[in-house]
Amino acid sequence: MKADPLAQIKLLDLQELDSRIAHLKHQLATLPQITQLETARAERAEVDNAARDARIARDDLSLAQRKADNDVEAVKARRVRDEARLNAGQGSAKDLEALQHELGALAKRISDLEDIELELMEELEGSTAEAGRLEAQVAEIDARIAELEESKASAEAEIRAEGSAAFAQRGPLVEDFPADLLALYDKLRDQYGVGAALLRARRCGGCGLDVDAAELSRIRTTPAAEVVRHEDCGRILIRTSESGL
Repeated sequence: MKADPLAQIKLLDLQELDSRIAHLKHQLATLPQITQLETARAERAEVDNAARDARIARDDLSLAQRKADNDVEAVKARRVRDEARLNAGQGSAKDLEALQHELGALAKRISDLEDIELELMEELEGSTAEAGRLEAQVAEIDARIAELEESKASAEAEIRAEGSAAFAQRGPLVEDFPADLLALYDKLRDQYGVGAALLRARRCGGCGLDVDAAELSRIRTTPAAEVVRHEDCGRILIRTSESGL
């Protein structure tokens, strides 16, 4: 393939621009906020699940405490009725003796229920505190996620603006290239990331390998209008006064 030597040299400007665009795309895909958001969202899901479990436990304990409260009140009400009957002397001596025994049993039952009630109150207090702590942690993570999303959006906007400017520069630049040269460059760039590289001090700027003596000899005798490619990596080699030929 033949191409104007000046057009070949201008490929370096195009390659520099394309490398910049590729770098911006890589930046966009690898923003640190992306990983940070993934970590924060996973943490939030874990803490939110724990908070949900804590709320369920709290609600169960609250229900159990209300039941215990009702049980205590029911037994106390029964004791009040029995005490009233006993004080009124209603019934036979045997009935009154039975009431006394029942009052003793009711006192023991009330004591047991109040112990249960107290334990439930303590557990409920701890469960409520744990649910509150976890809900506060979820809120803190949500705030962190919001900050990361804002930071990510800002970084993306900045990178996209820079990318748009680079793309705007690329349009007029590629209009100056012969179609076949541009097609070869684009094909190589798609394959290797770098389609054209400077031959500097006998080294390929694309792959970083030194060009051997035999290939240098061939390149040295190749007309300037002939497009030269590196035998090892296949990229277009751009020859200048820096090439060491």
